[in-house]
Amino acid sequence: MSARTRRQKAALAEESDSPSNGSVSPSKRSPSKRARSAARDAPKENIFLFTPNLIGYTRVVLTFASLYYMPLHPRTCSFLYTVSCLLDGLDGYAARYFNQSTTFGAVLDMVTDRCTTACLLVFLSSAWPRWAIVFQALISLDMASHYMHMYATLSMGGSSQSHKKVDPTRSWIMYQYYTNKAVLFVCCALNEAFFIGLYLLSFSSPILSPSLLQPVSDGASAQPGNPAHPEPASLFSSPWSAGALEMARANKLESTWPWIITGIAFPVMAFKQFVNVVQMVNASKWLAEGDLKTRRANLKK
Repeated sequence: MSARTRRQKAALAEESDSPSNGSVSPSKRSPSKRARSAARDAPKENIFLFTPNLIGYTRVVLTFASLYYMPLHPRTCSFLYTVSCLLDGLDGYAARYFNQSTTFGAVLDMVTDRCTTACLLVFLSSAWPRWAIVFQALISLDMASHYMHMYATLSMGGSSQSHKKVDPTRSWIMYQYYTNKAVLFVCCALNEAFFIGLYLLSFSSPILSPSLLQPVSDGASAQPGNPAHPEPASLFSSPWSAGALEMARANKLESTWPWIITGIAFPVMAFKQFVNVVQMVNASKWLAEGDLKTRRANLKK
């Protein structure tokens, strides 16, 4: 090939790559242009329709259904609530299987867990007013520890940091709790099982609910909840009246299995509350470290 021919080919190649020709080779595009081009070519995805998020929406629906049946239908409520809790383990598996782990999904999962447990504890507070302060304290601890932990993770670890990614040097207990899937599942499942057991005992145990055994004297009106109580519909026209809980207790449940569930789950529930305390303390320390770094940086300016 002659030198003239080579020069002609080189000139043609330069013209094809020049802006005036309207086309630029991918290798000569700027990084920002390449990124925009890749974004245009990438398939469109709807985060809200990812499989784990659809499972999360199903949990929300089941939770609302269980709350609807909670005052009067303990069997139906317990079934729906249990299915919702079991799906909590399925959405994480689906996120890993389909490679659909998202920040929205993580927040949705945590918010659903916290609200579901809080609603059940609110009902237990109304069932046993004497112990209401205990249930209120459990709600506050659960909400505060998880909120502070997630906020500390996002603000100190970065927006892409998962709240389940715990540095073992900060807390060995928290590291085992979040990284060992078996430990996490057992703790969450039995924690919920304990409260479900208490819920069933509010309908079945005369030891915890003495009104279930209140005697009926001649000429006296029956106490709501007593097996000799008149037909509930004749006393309360609305199922959501103040006596709804006692009306439901008139249809007594067998208390054997609720006692067994509660007894087995109690140690794990207690451990879960201990983990919540550790989580809140560690999150507080992490946030305080960030505050100190910020103050030192401001003083140097």
